[in-house]
Amino acid sequence: MKRIITIALLLLTIAPCLNAQKKELSQARTIIKSGKDIDKAITMMDKLLSEPKYSGNVQIWLTRAEAYRALYEQGNERLYLNQKQDTAELFLNARKMFIAYEQLDSVDALPDKKGKSQPKYRRKHAEYLKDYRTNLFYGGNYFLRIGRPEDAYSMMETFLGTTTSPLFSSQSIGDDKNLPTAAYVTVVAGYQMKKPAMTLAYSDKALLDSLRLDNTLVYISETYRELGDQGNYILSLWKGFHNKPTSEYFFSRLFDYYNNKHEEDSAMMVVDEALRSNERYMIALKAKSDLLLNRGDNDKCISLSKDIISRDSTVTNAYYNIGAAYINKAMKRKEGRVDAAARKKIRGYYKNALRYMEDYRKLEPDNIQMWGPALYDIYLELNMGSKFEEMERLLRRNASL
Repeated sequence: MKRIITIALLLLTIAPCLNAQKKELSQARTIIKSGKDIDKAITMMDKLLSEPKYSGNVQIWLTRAEAYRALYEQGNERLYLNQKQDTAELFLNARKMFIAYEQLDSVDALPDKKGKSQPKYRRKHAEYLKDYRTNLFYGGNYFLRIGRPEDAYSMMETFLGTTTSPLFSSQSIGDDKNLPTAAYVTVVAGYQMKKPAMTLAYSDKALLDSLRLDNTLVYISETYRELGDQGNYILSLWKGFHNKPTSEYFFSRLFDYYNNKHEEDSAMMVVDEALRSNERYMIALKAKSDLLLNRGDNDKCISLSKDIISRDSTVTNAYYNIGAAYINKAMKRKEGRVDAAARKKIRGYYKNALRYMEDYRKLEPDNIQMWGPALYDIYLELNMGSKFEEMERLLRRNASL
Protein backbone atom coordinates (compact mmCIF):
# COMPACT_ATOMS: atom_id res chain seq x y z
CA MET A 1 0.00 0.00 0.00
CA LYS A 2 2.85 2.37 0.82
CA ARG A 3 4.44 1.66 -2.58
CA ILE A 4 1.22 2.56 -4.41
CA ILE A 5 0.96 5.83 -2.49
CA THR A 6 4.58 6.70 -3.33
CA ILE A 7 4.03 6.11 -7.06
CA ALA A 8 0.85 8.11 -7.00
CA LEU A 9 2.59 11.02 -5.31
CA LEU A 10 5.38 10.85 -7.91
CA LEU A 11 2.89 11.01 -10.74
CA LEU A 12 1.19 13.97 -9.12
CA THR A 13 4.59 15.74 -8.95
CA ILE A 14 5.52 15.04 -12.58
CA ALA A 15 2.18 16.05 -14.04
CA PRO A 16 2.43 19.79 -13.24
CA CYS A 17 5.98 19.82 -14.67
CA LEU A 18 4.82 18.27 -17.92
CA ASN A 19 1.91 20.65 -18.12
CA ALA A 20 4.21 23.61 -17.48
CA GLN A 21 6.56 22.46 -20.21
CA LYS A 22 3.73 22.02 -22.72
CA LYS A 23 2.32 25.41 -21.80
CA GLU A 24 5.64 27.18 -22.39
CA LEU A 25 6.20 25.33 -25.65
CA SER A 26 2.75 26.37 -26.81
CA GLN A 27 3.34 29.97 -25.81
CA ALA A 28 6.71 30.05 -27.56
CA ARG A 29 5.25 28.66 -30.77
CA THR A 30 2.46 31.19 -30.66
CA ILE A 31 5.02 33.99 -30.27
CA ILE A 32 7.03 32.65 -33.22
CA LYS A 33 3.95 32.53 -35.44
CA SER A 34 3.02 36.07 -34.47
CA GLY A 35 6.46 37.32 -35.43
CA LYS A 36 6.65 39.58 -32.39
CA ASP A 37 8.95 39.38 -29.37
CA ILE A 38 10.73 36.32 -30.78
CA ASP A 39 13.59 36.92 -28.36
CA LYS A 40 11.11 36.15 -25.59
CA ALA A 41 10.44 32.72 -27.08
CA ILE A 42 14.18 32.02 -27.19
CA THR A 43 14.56 33.07 -23.58
CA MET A 44 11.71 30.76 -22.55
CA MET A 45 13.32 27.79 -24.31
CA ASP A 46 16.76 28.57 -22.90
CA LYS A 47 15.26 28.63 -19.41
CA LEU A 48 13.67 25.23 -19.93
CA LEU A 49 16.90 23.76 -21.32
CA SER A 50 18.85 25.02 -18.32
CA GLU A 51 16.99 22.40 -16.29
CA PRO A 52 18.67 18.97 -16.60
CA LYS A 53 15.35 17.15 -16.91
CA TYR A 54 14.59 19.01 -20.16
CA SER A 55 18.08 19.04 -21.70
CA GLY A 56 17.30 16.10 -23.96
CA ASN A 57 13.85 17.28 -25.04
CA VAL A 58 13.91 17.46 -28.85
CA GLN A 59 10.76 19.58 -29.04
CA ILE A 60 12.28 22.34 -26.92
CA TRP A 61 15.42 22.36 -29.04
CA LEU A 62 13.27 22.37 -32.18
CA THR A 63 11.18 25.30 -30.99
CA ARG A 64 14.33 27.22 -30.08
CA ALA A 65 15.85 26.63 -33.53
CA GLU A 66 12.61 27.70 -35.21
CA ALA A 67 12.69 30.91 -33.20
CA TYR A 68 16.20 31.73 -34.47
CA ARG A 69 15.02 30.88 -37.97
CA ALA A 70 12.13 33.31 -37.61
CA LEU A 71 14.50 36.06 -36.44
CA TYR A 72 16.74 35.52 -39.41
CA GLU A 73 13.91 35.35 -41.95
CA GLN A 74 12.41 38.56 -40.59
CA GLY A 75 15.72 40.35 -41.15
CA ASN A 76 16.04 38.88 -44.60
CA GLU A 77 12.58 40.06 -45.51
CA ARG A 78 13.27 43.60 -44.28
CA LEU A 79 16.44 43.65 -46.34
CA TYR A 80 14.53 42.42 -49.41
CA LEU A 81 11.88 45.12 -48.95
CA ASN A 82 14.57 47.80 -48.51
CA GLN A 83 13.43 48.39 -44.95
CA LYS A 84 15.76 49.32 -42.11
CA GLN A 85 17.88 46.32 -41.15
CA ASP A 86 21.20 46.18 -39.32
CA THR A 87 23.57 44.23 -41.58
CA ALA A 88 25.74 42.98 -38.74
CA GLU A 89 22.71 41.77 -36.80
CA LEU A 90 21.41 39.88 -39.83
CA PHE A 91 24.70 38.02 -40.27
CA LEU A 92 24.95 37.23 -36.58
CA ASN A 93 21.40 35.90 -36.56
CA ALA A 94 22.31 33.64 -39.47
CA ARG A 95 25.12 32.13 -37.43
CA LYS A 96 22.89 31.73 -34.37
CA MET A 97 20.36 29.90 -36.54
CA PHE A 98 22.97 27.46 -37.84
CA ILE A 99 24.26 26.78 -34.34
CA ALA A 100 20.72 26.26 -33.01
CA TYR A 101 19.93 23.69 -35.71
CA GLU A 102 23.21 21.88 -35.14
CA GLN A 103 22.50 21.73 -31.41
CA LEU A 104 19.04 20.35 -32.16
CA ASP A 105 20.54 17.77 -34.50
CA SER A 106 23.00 16.57 -31.86
CA VAL A 107 20.07 15.83 -29.52
CA ASP A 108 17.83 14.45 -32.27
CA ALA A 109 20.61 12.04 -33.30
CA LEU A 110 21.11 10.52 -29.87
CA PRO A 111 20.85 6.70 -30.04
CA ASP A 112 17.61 5.08 -28.96
CA LYS A 113 17.27 2.19 -26.51
CA LYS A 114 18.55 -0.19 -29.18
CA GLY A 115 21.63 1.95 -29.79
CA LYS A 116 20.43 3.23 -33.17
CA SER A 117 20.69 6.85 -34.24
CA GLN A 118 17.75 7.90 -36.36
CA PRO A 119 17.60 11.71 -36.52
CA LYS A 120 14.12 12.78 -37.55
CA TYR A 121 14.82 16.32 -38.74
CA ARG A 122 18.35 16.19 -40.18
CA ARG A 123 17.68 15.95 -43.90
CA LYS A 124 14.85 18.50 -43.83
CA HIS A 125 16.86 21.09 -41.95
CA ALA A 126 20.01 20.53 -44.00
CA GLU A 127 18.01 21.13 -47.17
CA TYR A 128 16.73 24.38 -45.75
CA LEU A 129 20.07 25.63 -44.41
CA LYS A 130 22.28 24.76 -47.38
CA ASP A 131 21.06 27.81 -49.32
CA TYR A 132 22.06 30.11 -46.46
CA ARG A 133 25.61 28.82 -45.93
CA THR A 134 27.00 31.52 -48.22
CA ASN A 135 25.61 34.16 -45.85
CA LEU A 136 27.99 32.87 -43.20
CA PHE A 137 30.79 33.36 -45.73
CA TYR A 138 29.68 36.84 -46.72
CA GLY A 139 29.23 37.71 -43.06
CA GLY A 140 32.79 36.69 -42.26
CA ASN A 141 34.15 38.89 -45.03
CA TYR A 142 31.89 41.74 -43.96
CA PHE A 143 33.07 41.68 -40.34
CA LEU A 144 36.73 41.51 -41.37
CA ARG A 145 36.21 44.51 -43.63
CA ILE A 146 34.63 46.64 -40.89
CA GLY A 147 37.28 45.74 -38.33
CA ARG A 148 35.47 43.16 -36.20
CA PRO A 149 37.87 40.20 -36.35
CA GLU A 150 36.18 38.29 -33.50
CA ASP A 151 32.90 38.13 -35.41
CA ALA A 152 34.71 37.49 -38.70
CA TYR A 153 36.42 34.49 -37.14
CA SER A 154 33.27 33.04 -35.59
CA MET A 155 31.31 33.40 -38.85
CA MET A 156 33.98 31.63 -40.88
CA GLU A 157 34.52 28.99 -38.22
CA THR A 158 30.82 28.13 -38.38
CA PHE A 159 30.95 28.14 -42.19
CA LEU A 160 33.96 25.81 -42.23
CA GLY A 161 32.37 23.63 -39.56
CA THR A 162 29.44 22.78 -41.79
CA THR A 163 31.73 20.57 -43.88
CA THR A 164 32.20 18.17 -40.96
CA SER A 165 28.89 18.69 -39.16
CA PRO A 166 26.71 15.55 -39.09
CA LEU A 167 23.74 17.81 -39.85
CA PHE A 168 25.05 18.35 -43.38
CA SER A 169 26.22 14.79 -44.01
CA SER A 170 23.64 14.41 -46.78
CA GLN A 171 24.93 17.52 -48.58
CA SER A 172 27.88 17.75 -50.97
CA ILE A 173 29.59 20.81 -49.54
CA GLY A 174 33.14 19.56 -49.04
CA ASP A 175 34.24 20.88 -52.43
CA ASP A 176 32.90 24.40 -51.86
CA LYS A 177 35.30 26.79 -53.62
CA ASN A 178 34.84 29.35 -50.85
CA LEU A 179 36.37 27.14 -48.16
CA PRO A 180 40.04 28.19 -48.69
CA THR A 181 39.09 31.86 -48.67
CA ALA A 182 37.06 31.38 -45.51
CA ALA A 183 40.09 29.76 -43.91
CA TYR A 184 42.22 32.70 -45.04
CA VAL A 185 39.85 35.07 -43.23
CA THR A 186 40.32 33.08 -40.01
CA VAL A 187 44.11 33.44 -40.40
CA VAL A 188 43.85 37.21 -40.81
CA ALA A 189 41.28 37.60 -38.04
CA GLY A 190 43.27 35.43 -35.65
CA TYR A 191 46.41 37.44 -36.36
CA GLN A 192 44.57 40.74 -35.82
CA MET A 193 43.32 39.43 -32.47
CA LYS A 194 46.89 38.40 -31.57
CA LYS A 195 45.75 34.84 -30.91
CA PRO A 196 48.32 32.48 -32.50
CA ALA A 197 46.28 29.31 -31.96
CA MET A 198 43.36 30.82 -33.84
CA THR A 199 45.64 32.16 -36.58
CA LEU A 200 47.02 28.69 -37.22
CA ALA A 201 43.85 26.65 -36.65
CA TYR A 202 42.73 26.62 -40.29
CA SER A 203 46.02 27.67 -41.88
CA ASP A 204 46.39 24.41 -43.81
CA LYS A 205 43.09 25.06 -45.56
CA ALA A 206 44.01 28.70 -46.13
CA LEU A 207 47.15 27.61 -48.01
CA LEU A 208 44.83 26.18 -50.67
CA ASP A 209 43.74 29.71 -51.60
CA SER A 210 46.24 30.37 -54.37
CA LEU A 211 45.20 34.01 -54.85
CA ARG A 212 46.07 34.86 -51.25
CA LEU A 213 48.89 32.40 -50.69
CA ASP A 214 51.59 35.05 -50.25
CA ASN A 215 49.60 36.92 -47.63
CA THR A 216 48.66 33.71 -45.84
CA LEU A 217 52.30 32.69 -45.54
CA VAL A 218 53.26 36.15 -44.28
CA TYR A 219 50.70 35.87 -41.45
CA ILE A 220 51.81 32.31 -40.68
CA SER A 221 55.49 33.29 -40.72
CA GLU A 222 54.92 36.27 -38.46
CA THR A 223 52.92 34.13 -36.05
CA TYR A 224 55.72 31.57 -35.74
CA ARG A 225 58.26 34.38 -35.35
CA GLU A 226 56.25 35.92 -32.52
CA LEU A 227 55.92 32.49 -30.89
CA GLY A 228 59.69 32.06 -31.09
CA ASP A 229 59.26 28.90 -33.18
CA GLN A 230 62.37 29.34 -35.33
CA GLY A 231 62.01 26.04 -37.18
CA ASN A 232 58.48 26.64 -38.43
CA TYR A 233 59.27 30.30 -39.04
CA ILE A 234 62.08 29.48 -41.48
CA LEU A 235 60.02 26.66 -43.03
CA SER A 236 57.13 29.03 -43.74
CA LEU A 237 59.54 31.62 -45.14
CA TRP A 238 60.89 29.01 -47.55
CA LYS A 239 57.34 28.08 -48.61
CA GLY A 240 56.63 31.72 -49.36
CA PHE A 241 59.95 32.21 -51.09
CA HIS A 242 59.49 29.16 -53.34
CA ASN A 243 56.05 30.43 -54.26
CA LYS A 244 57.33 33.93 -55.04
CA PRO A 245 61.14 34.31 -55.02
CA THR A 246 60.90 38.04 -55.72
CA SER A 247 58.78 38.79 -52.66
CA GLU A 248 60.76 41.31 -50.62
CA TYR A 249 59.28 39.95 -47.39
CA PHE A 250 60.40 36.35 -47.91
CA PHE A 251 63.65 37.09 -49.76
CA SER A 252 65.03 39.67 -47.35
CA ARG A 253 64.23 37.64 -44.23
CA LEU A 254 65.70 34.43 -45.56
CA PHE A 255 68.82 36.18 -46.84
CA ASP A 256 69.30 38.04 -43.56
CA TYR A 257 68.77 34.85 -41.56
CA TYR A 258 71.58 32.97 -43.33
CA ASN A 259 73.81 36.01 -43.75
CA ASN A 260 73.63 36.82 -40.03
CA LYS A 261 74.52 33.22 -39.23
CA HIS A 262 77.49 33.51 -41.62
CA GLU A 263 76.08 30.66 -43.70
CA GLU A 264 77.25 32.25 -46.93
CA ASP A 265 76.48 29.29 -49.18
CA SER A 266 72.86 29.23 -48.03
CA ALA A 267 72.59 33.01 -48.39
CA MET A 268 73.95 32.78 -51.94
CA MET A 269 71.50 29.98 -52.71
CA VAL A 270 68.63 32.30 -51.75
CA VAL A 271 70.06 35.09 -53.92
CA ASP A 272 70.60 32.87 -56.95
CA GLU A 273 67.10 31.38 -56.76
CA ALA A 274 65.60 34.87 -56.69
CA LEU A 275 67.71 35.93 -59.67
CA ARG A 276 66.70 32.82 -61.63
CA SER A 277 63.14 34.04 -61.23
CA ASN A 278 64.05 37.59 -62.27
CA GLU A 279 67.61 38.41 -63.29
CA ARG A 280 66.87 42.11 -62.87
CA TYR A 281 65.55 41.82 -59.32
CA MET A 282 67.48 44.72 -57.82
CA ILE A 283 67.15 43.72 -54.16
CA ALA A 284 68.77 40.37 -54.91
CA LEU A 285 71.47 41.99 -57.05
CA LYS A 286 72.36 44.37 -54.20
CA ALA A 287 72.41 41.50 -51.73
CA LYS A 288 74.66 39.49 -54.01
CA SER A 289 77.05 42.44 -54.36
CA ASP A 290 77.31 42.67 -50.57
CA LEU A 291 77.76 38.93 -50.24
CA LEU A 292 80.51 38.81 -52.88
CA LEU A 293 82.37 41.61 -51.10
CA ASN A 294 82.09 39.83 -47.75
CA ARG A 295 83.31 36.58 -49.30
CA GLY A 296 86.31 38.30 -50.83
CA ASP A 297 85.21 37.68 -54.42
CA ASN A 298 86.42 41.15 -55.34
CA ASP A 299 86.48 40.89 -59.13
CA LYS A 300 82.96 39.41 -59.24
CA CYS A 301 81.79 42.08 -56.81
CA ILE A 302 83.24 44.86 -58.97
CA SER A 303 81.73 43.45 -62.14
CA LEU A 304 78.29 42.96 -60.63
CA SER A 305 78.28 46.34 -58.88
CA LYS A 306 79.18 48.14 -62.10
CA ASP A 307 76.29 46.34 -63.78
CA ILE A 308 73.98 47.47 -60.99
CA ILE A 309 75.06 51.11 -61.44
CA SER A 310 74.48 50.87 -65.18
CA ARG A 311 70.90 49.82 -64.42
CA ASP A 312 70.28 52.20 -61.53
CA SER A 313 72.82 54.89 -60.71
CA THR A 314 71.10 55.64 -57.37
CA VAL A 315 72.06 52.32 -55.74
CA THR A 316 74.57 53.75 -53.29
CA ASN A 317 75.98 50.56 -51.83
CA ALA A 318 77.18 49.51 -55.30
CA TYR A 319 79.61 52.48 -55.33
CA TYR A 320 80.87 51.62 -51.88
CA ASN A 321 81.29 47.93 -52.76
CA ILE A 322 83.36 48.72 -55.85
CA GLY A 323 85.60 51.07 -53.88
CA ALA A 324 85.96 48.58 -51.02
CA ALA A 325 86.67 45.72 -53.44
CA TYR A 326 89.50 47.69 -55.09
CA ILE A 327 90.96 48.49 -51.68
CA ASN A 328 90.77 44.78 -50.80
CA LYS A 329 92.63 43.93 -54.01
CA ALA A 330 95.34 46.48 -53.12
CA MET A 331 95.67 45.12 -49.58
CA LYS A 332 95.93 41.57 -50.89
CA ARG A 333 98.57 42.59 -53.42
CA LYS A 334 100.61 44.11 -50.58
CA GLU A 335 100.85 40.71 -48.94
CA GLY A 336 103.22 39.44 -51.62
CA ARG A 337 106.53 40.71 -52.92
CA VAL A 338 106.15 44.45 -53.52
CA ASP A 339 108.41 45.54 -56.36
CA ALA A 340 107.98 48.45 -58.74
CA ALA A 341 105.40 46.61 -60.81
CA ALA A 342 103.46 45.65 -57.71
CA ARG A 343 103.51 49.22 -56.38
CA LYS A 344 102.16 50.43 -59.71
CA LYS A 345 99.39 47.84 -59.55
CA ILE A 346 98.53 48.77 -55.97
CA ARG A 347 98.42 52.46 -56.83
CA GLY A 348 96.14 51.67 -59.75
CA TYR A 349 93.71 49.84 -57.42
CA TYR A 350 93.60 52.85 -55.09
CA LYS A 351 92.98 55.21 -58.02
CA ASN A 352 90.10 53.02 -59.15
CA ALA A 353 88.73 52.95 -55.61
CA LEU A 354 88.99 56.76 -55.30
CA ARG A 355 86.33 57.58 -57.86
CA TYR A 356 83.71 55.21 -56.52
CA MET A 357 84.30 55.97 -52.84
CA GLU A 358 84.04 59.72 -53.48
CA ASP A 359 80.84 59.14 -55.43
CA TYR A 360 79.56 57.16 -52.48
CA ARG A 361 80.40 60.05 -50.17
CA LYS A 362 78.39 62.44 -52.36
CA LEU A 363 75.41 60.09 -52.32
CA GLU A 364 75.66 59.33 -48.59
CA PRO A 365 77.25 62.44 -47.04
CA ASP A 366 76.16 61.55 -43.49
CA ASN A 367 77.52 58.02 -43.58
CA ILE A 368 81.05 59.02 -42.56
CA GLN A 369 81.66 55.78 -40.65
CA MET A 370 81.57 53.99 -44.01
CA TRP A 371 83.40 56.26 -46.44
CA GLY A 372 85.64 58.04 -43.88
CA PRO A 373 88.15 55.25 -43.10
CA ALA A 374 88.17 54.13 -46.75
CA LEU A 375 88.96 57.59 -48.11
CA TYR A 376 91.54 58.09 -45.34
CA ASP A 377 93.46 55.06 -46.64
CA ILE A 378 93.04 56.07 -50.27
CA TYR A 379 94.27 59.64 -49.75
CA LEU A 380 97.18 58.35 -47.69
CA GLU A 381 98.27 55.84 -50.33
CA LEU A 382 97.91 58.35 -53.18
CA ASN A 383 99.73 61.13 -51.28
CA MET A 384 96.74 63.47 -51.55
CA GLY A 385 97.92 65.71 -48.67
CA SER A 386 95.16 68.30 -48.36
CA LYS A 387 92.38 65.74 -48.76
CA PHE A 388 94.08 63.39 -46.33
CA GLU A 389 94.28 66.18 -43.72
CA GLU A 390 90.61 67.02 -44.25
CA MET A 391 89.66 63.38 -43.75
CA GLU A 392 91.81 63.12 -40.65
CA ARG A 393 90.00 66.13 -39.14
CA LEU A 394 86.58 64.74 -40.06
CA LEU A 395 87.31 61.35 -38.52
CA ARG A 396 88.74 62.93 -35.35
CA ARG A 397 85.66 65.16 -34.99
CA ASN A 398 83.31 62.27 -35.64
CA ALA A 399 85.06 60.13 -33.04
CA SER A 400 84.57 62.84 -30.40
CA LEU A 401 80.82 63.05 -30.95
